Amino acid sequence: MKVILLENVRKVGSIGEIIDVKRGYARNFLISQKKALFASKENIKEVDKIKSDLSKKDLDKKNLAKGIDEKLKNKEYTIKKLSTENRELYGSVKPTEISKVLNEIEKVEINPALIQPTKEIKSLGSFEVVLNLHIDIQTKIKINVLAKEDN
Repeated sequence: MKVILLENVRKVGSIGEIIDVKRGYARNFLISQKKALFASKENIKEVDKIKSDLSKKDLDKKNLAKGIDEKLKNKEYTIKKLSTENRELYGSVKPTEISKVLNEIEKVEINPALIQPTKEIKSLGSFEVVLNLHIDIQTKIKINVLAKEDN
């Protein structure tokens, strides 16, 4: 299925590009998330007209991502969780939890879908987490998981 991208999508393409993707990916992700339009003649003309606006919006998003990157780059955050005697967690630390910690401490809202732990956080210790802030901007933070004292 041919679609026109309305924003830069990592590993797929850039604004205004007409690409061929699988129908399910186009319908369920690109079009539903307003990242693309079906590539009809009318839509192609429309996108050509608003391409500069889309580029400006993308540049704004990129500048915002750069600011967040500068604020968070190589910082460490602590999360306290209940654990067993052999340092394993009851459950795991999920991206939504990391997002809440960043929001509370740094007052920065990051969509949990953009947070990627390098490996699953299921034990106590220090873990590296990658934040995909923009198609061109990734930053790394450290999450220290400590035992929560149960009272």
